[in-house]
Amino acid sequence: MIQSLLFILVAGVSGWFAWKGFSRVWRNIQLGKPEKISGNTSQRWRNVLLVAMGQQKMFKNWLPAVLHLFIYVAFVITQVELIEIFVDGIFGTHRFFAPYLGAFYTFVISSIEVLSVLAFVATIIFLSRRNLLRIARFQKPEMKGFPSRDANLILLGEIILITGIFCMNGGDKVLQARGVEHYHLTGDFAVSTWLGPLLFGGMSNGAVVIIERFGWWLHIFTVFGFICYLPYSKHLHIILAFPNTWYARLTAKGHMENMPEIQLEVRIMMGLPPLTPADGGESAPDGNPSGELPEFGANDVFSLSWHNILQAYSCTECGRCTAACPANITGKKLSPRKVMMDVRDRAEEVGAAIASGRQAVAAYDDGKSLFDRITPEELHACTTCNACVEACPVLINPLDIILQMRRHEILTQSAGPAEWLPMFNAIENAGAAWAMSEPREAWRDA
Repeated sequence: MIQSLLFILVAGVSGWFAWKGFSRVWRNIQLGKPEKISGNTSQRWRNVLLVAMGQQKMFKNWLPAVLHLFIYVAFVITQVELIEIFVDGIFGTHRFFAPYLGAFYTFVISSIEVLSVLAFVATIIFLSRRNLLRIARFQKPEMKGFPSRDANLILLGEIILITGIFCMNGGDKVLQARGVEHYHLTGDFAVSTWLGPLLFGGMSNGAVVIIERFGWWLHIFTVFGFICYLPYSKHLHIILAFPNTWYARLTAKGHMENMPEIQLEVRIMMGLPPLTPADGGESAPDGNPSGELPEFGANDVFSLSWHNILQAYSCTECGRCTAACPANITGKKLSPRKVMMDVRDRAEEVGAAIASGRQAVAAYDDGKSLFDRITPEELHACTTCNACVEACPVLINPLDIILQMRRHEILTQSAGPAEWLPMFNAIENAGAAWAMSEPREAWRDA
């Protein structure tokens, strides 16, 4: 009875903290402006199943993909045992499903143990890659401090979770073999049937019961801790990867969204009639009665869409985008991963100020913007090659945010690199990228 009450208390407190964390993330995503997303539903389900669940894009580099798959599958399958732990914790039972499932129960737990061993091996390799081999993409400036600790904490948590599983199952098998009351037979598990007696076989029944209960509580405390920590970690992607791949754009990688206002001005400048929606054009907004200049692009989370912020929270911080970026490879400051991390951190900063009551959403102004985190030097280095978009394993599009910020810098702030300005002036005045003394169509009329 005491164990059941304690379990319910711990579960309730953990659930409350987790709810607060996930609610915060949801509120921050909603800071972005509305974006209507539609398209081929079957293709969206295909993205969810193949990319989010099947990790299709991970397998462009097979070694880390296979190791990641071990951890991912072990995490998913272990939830079956977690369901039983919840039932046992609430009702005070022990291995509730074993009598009902029989040999199938033995098979399921054995599968979890084999996958746990593989996950343990993968975890050790991942820790080595980050801390001993020091893979280049994990050593970029944006990974200093918390991002690096975050990755190591989760990997260490995985080791603790596996330790709990084998203490629980190993102690259980020793107690079953000795016929201790309450520990009924469950068949031979793949690993703990021999590992339990090897480690705990020389101990007294009381000591083994303590080890088994320690493993049980260690397992559930690690799970509860992970759930509470998840909203603050890059590992939130294990949840958000699914909606992110669903909402991913289905247009070609090189496709850039037009700005209806600019599209209209360019067509008028070139003597062409405005495109109608029937022709594939977009209707420009109504006139600006206030006389103020319109805002183009994005300079803060409020002018990005909710989808952009969702992508920032879905970022795995794996660095594949930065490793593939030609600008970063040649030593320039741009890192697509940092762009996504900066957007997420800015959303956290803004969300915290609003939640504390220091600022109101409608009139938010703390004197800062995304340009305080993402410098013009980074934005100008982008070649819009889409290498980062192609490399992302969960279909995040850093290029979209870069383009929106560049548009704001050039069209709203009237800023930008000095070497770009002659080209802009030539396009505006002559309709061509090169300054010409004659009209562009003169060759045709000669």
